[in-house]
Amino acid sequence: MSSPAVPPRVVVADDQALVRTGFRLILAADGIEVVAEATDGQEAVEAVRRTRPDVVLMDIRMPGLDGLEAARRILAAPDPPRILMLTTFDLDRYVYAALSAGASGFLLKDVTPEHLTAAVRTVRSGDALLAPAITRRLVERFARSGADSAALHRDLARLTPRELDVLRLLAQGLSNAEMAAHLHLSEATVKTHVSRVLGKLSLRDRAQAVVVAYETGLVTPGGRE
Repeated sequence: MSSPAVPPRVVVADDQALVRTGFRLILAADGIEVVAEATDGQEAVEAVRRTRPDVVLMDIRMPGLDGLEAARRILAAPDPPRILMLTTFDLDRYVYAALSAGASGFLLKDVTPEHLTAAVRTVRSGDALLAPAITRRLVERFARSGADSAALHRDLARLTPRELDVLRLLAQGLSNAEMAAHLHLSEATVKTHVSRVLGKLSLRDRAQAVVVAYETGLVTPGGRE
């Protein structure tokens, strides 16, 4: 992967030429290089293998191999890029399945240029892109809802009581600063706890941690805000 000082390298996968062109122009204007475009999932998998990007913008609904299956294949390979799923609906069940599979977040296709470029840089740096309210509604609606949910099974017994507290708050969409205030800890300490939670549960980022919190029943749908 590139260092943070180097602009992200991106693959844009969408079956609509207008969307691909618009995203490429927006990203280029902010110094972000689009190294390949793909019109379906299979092309996306091949483009990632060929160009080794930092981030993939992946449309969910594409002909042939869809974006969800393409994301699963890409994330199953060694040292995969970060994936941002593109959708026209903020409560798409397939977005939830993508988060379960390891995607780092999702964007609505009507995203502003500023949000698009910030999102690419955010996930390239290793963070998840979570709009807390939307993500919580998404997980609450689709957790354990059927075969389309690629559930993450993790043993929470390896977490300390404090780490469980952090995971609960993380699942509620709290930032590190908010968790620090809630737990009366420093932000640095909270950041360490978050890192340990991700490491112990073998999770890529906070997006998967939210899914795990619901899938394991640590946090229940409709629970406390």
